[in-house]
Amino acid sequence: MTERAHAEGHAEKHAGDRAGEHAGVWSGSWVAERLGVGLAGDEALTGLLGLALRRNPKRAHLLVSNVLGKHVPQSPSVVYGHGVALGRRVRDLLGPEAAARAVVLGYAETATGLGHSVADGLGPAPYLHSTRRPVTGVARAGGFEESHSHASSHLLLPQDPALLAGDGTLVLVDDEFSTGNTVLNTIRALHERYPRERYVVVALVDMRSPADAGRLDDFAREIGARVDLVTTASGTVRLPPGVLEKGQELVARHEARTTEPTTEPTTEPAGEPAGEGPAGEGAAGSGAAGSGAAGEGPAGSGAAGKGAAGNGAAGKGPGVALPGSVERVDLRWPHDVPDGGRHGFTAADRDRLESALPGMAARIAEALPAGARRVLVLGFEELMYAPLRLGQALEQTAGDDVDVRYSTTTRSPVLAVDDPGYAIRTRLVFPAHDDPADGPGERYAYNVAGAGFDAVVAVVDSVADTPALHAPDGLAARLAAHVPHVLLAVVPSYVPDAPPALPAPQAPERPSMLPEPLRGPAFSSYAPDEVGWLLQDLSDVTLEAPTEEREEAIQSGGAHYAESLPVEYQPSEQYQELFHAALEASAARLARAVGAVTEIVLAERSPRPVLVSLARAGTPVGALMRRWAQFRHGLDLPHYAVSIVRGRGIDANALRWLADHHDPADVVFVDGWTGKGAITRELAAALRDFESSDGVTGFDPEIAVLADPGSCVRTYGTRDDFLIPSACLNSTVSGLISRTVLRADLVGPHDFHGAKFYRELAGADLSPAFLDAVSACFPDVTDAVDAQAKDLLSADRTPTWEGWAAVERISEEYGIHDVNLVKPGVGETTRVMLRRVPWKVLARAGAGADLDHVRLLAEQRGVPVEEVADLPYTCVGLIHPQYTRGATGADGKAVTL
Repeated sequence: MTERAHAEGHAEKHAGDRAGEHAGVWSGSWVAERLGVGLAGDEALTGLLGLALRRNPKRAHLLVSNVLGKHVPQSPSVVYGHGVALGRRVRDLLGPEAAARAVVLGYAETATGLGHSVADGLGPAPYLHSTRRPVTGVARAGGFEESHSHASSHLLLPQDPALLAGDGTLVLVDDEFSTGNTVLNTIRALHERYPRERYVVVALVDMRSPADAGRLDDFAREIGARVDLVTTASGTVRLPPGVLEKGQELVARHEARTTEPTTEPTTEPAGEPAGEGPAGEGAAGSGAAGSGAAGEGPAGSGAAGKGAAGNGAAGKGPGVALPGSVERVDLRWPHDVPDGGRHGFTAADRDRLESALPGMAARIAEALPAGARRVLVLGFEELMYAPLRLGQALEQTAGDDVDVRYSTTTRSPVLAVDDPGYAIRTRLVFPAHDDPADGPGERYAYNVAGAGFDAVVAVVDSVADTPALHAPDGLAARLAAHVPHVLLAVVPSYVPDAPPALPAPQAPERPSMLPEPLRGPAFSSYAPDEVGWLLQDLSDVTLEAPTEEREEAIQSGGAHYAESLPVEYQPSEQYQELFHAALEASAARLARAVGAVTEIVLAERSPRPVLVSLARAGTPVGALMRRWAQFRHGLDLPHYAVSIVRGRGIDANALRWLADHHDPADVVFVDGWTGKGAITRELAAALRDFESSDGVTGFDPEIAVLADPGSCVRTYGTRDDFLIPSACLNSTVSGLISRTVLRADLVGPHDFHGAKFYRELAGADLSPAFLDAVSACFPDVTDAVDAQAKDLLSADRTPTWEGWAAVERISEEYGIHDVNLVKPGVGETTRVMLRRVPWKVLARAGAGADLDHVRLLAEQRGVPVEEVADLPYTCVGLIHPQYTRGATGADGKAVTL
């Protein structure tokens, strides 16, 4: 019997084996009984989905899949069988000829294994999944945003860029189809570059609301392509009145009783009714023992069964976790088989993997301890398919004597409650161990502790086999504290060879000569020697749109923020007075930060750096750094401004111009401040792409900033989150230049990105005055700068990315689920108030005059300001989530939800 046939047979055999059920209890009943939440739709929904909770002011409930193998351990054959079955339905829909030309794209992190399984069911289709891990030497073939994810930026990194360039059907696979925003964002981004006639969207469940149901058809008509939808089941979530408040109270009550330590399991609080207590790490609870033999209960229900009492760490004694053993097992993974679909996975790769699976499974089986009857194969975040197939092969090798389950670690934080009617019984918490590009953070493994596993086979790729994995608080130790035997299987991370030449849409022919930089007074109000703009002048093009229209288009996936401009904010007399007061109060502080960051650049980066500001917030800072170098050292440094666009990278033509005129090693990119570090990561990824596409090396991705409150960079003047007055205004403090524009009908392959020069605002321009006010303080701060620079040069300035961690937490706590809608810091909050539709402002308790202008703007726009204790930033601006003009009103004022 083939692997796929076995998977289908096993899935049919376990059709009634609902992972979230225990003795007939639905794993959503705990939440449903307390909140009145229900699932309406196909009968299969309660078998596919359970319910859990997370701290979330907008939506407390969380749908948890029982057959995905992410949060809930499940039979690997059941997980694989669901994906293969969906793939075969797509094959039947397309027909043999179209199916043979299709390409399958899965979404990181949750659907990477599901997408790969769909590709297996479809036939010989090549597979690619998005990734949040940039890989040196592999150029991006695209990228997009996932608006509801806690970690939203997706990269597409195929080894062969032609994989996405064909005209065959593109099959997009996600675990859940809810609003459709992610799919629309993906299709729109790829259709602009590689248009095709047909797309198929595949998901385990279709949970769209009636309001979202027609969007897919409307979008298909808009782009002139056919878009089909294939799902296992469909329905909606019923939410009674008052469910949000009840959910918030319920979560707060259970979190208050849960300590969730990092090294020891928790136990039930004294007097807590059986099954009602919160489950921290490894909390076995009263439902963990005596619930039936292991393997007889529902898959992954979290009930330990009889295996917990004798084998699980939770069964050794109340509140005691005894460490188990950790041993490595050599899989002998074939060197020519990729570890997954991050860079593409072909039919030939599939054949080689199928041949190797039985031998690898036999080596795992041989390494298992004698008498092991319940075994978990635990994958790692995006690495889902390799451990899934290893688990499925182990099922066949071990036979009925061993109950094999499969799940993976995840980034997603969820409340654990030890009750058979709740989907997340226990959770393990441990630090990220793959040096992620977006910085450190917590990771989780659910329903592992207290589940009666005799052994866990942890499968990671070699990039993740780091000291952090083996640290006292790392994943290996956390598993060993709750499971008697831990096997570690390391799959070599696939590193593609040098990529082939990119197809025409990716690598357009360069023009023989790029234009010279634009300079004032023809373009900008700055003096000609202050800055050269590597931009094209779009001043005669109408690009402005009302803030509300832009917000709705951006969040719906209908447009990118860089395709239009907000209407320039015209400050009131009261607001201008605030700006002047802020500038007078902070000019010396700004001068010290300018001097300190410039001295660090001169000491560590280059004695004669080429300053390249990221337009436009970086431009005043770059001009001030240039003035400091001239004042303090007599240097006349070149200074340019270039465009960088989140999700689309830096202007490659500007990089080409810089490489033609300067040594890339001397280029120092400059920005005003860091928020959560999105532009820091964007620049690093874009420079890798440029090096791969153009072969130009030497550009350093390390940004120099005036202030680094997000702890994202090494080169900064201060890490304080304070008011930089240039953030208070738009073009009138940035040389009368708009933010940059990137739109296909205006910016061709040989053009610089565009911007507008607002000459008509000359009467309100404060750009030269701002530079003069700060540089006038230079003589008075020289000694202070020397001392500050000396301290910084000798300090440990390693980025901690604590700002990114705070943004992820705030995104979840306030129910936004999109880090791009959380704007941390005074500067970013000001931008929210001036350019977007704000929802609310979080202000650190006791914040003073730095927030006067924010409070004034909030009052003018009807935005609530909420004081928060222990906020790592002075303030955080929240963009209205899921904005529509119907929800907020045409005046753009915020509403409370």
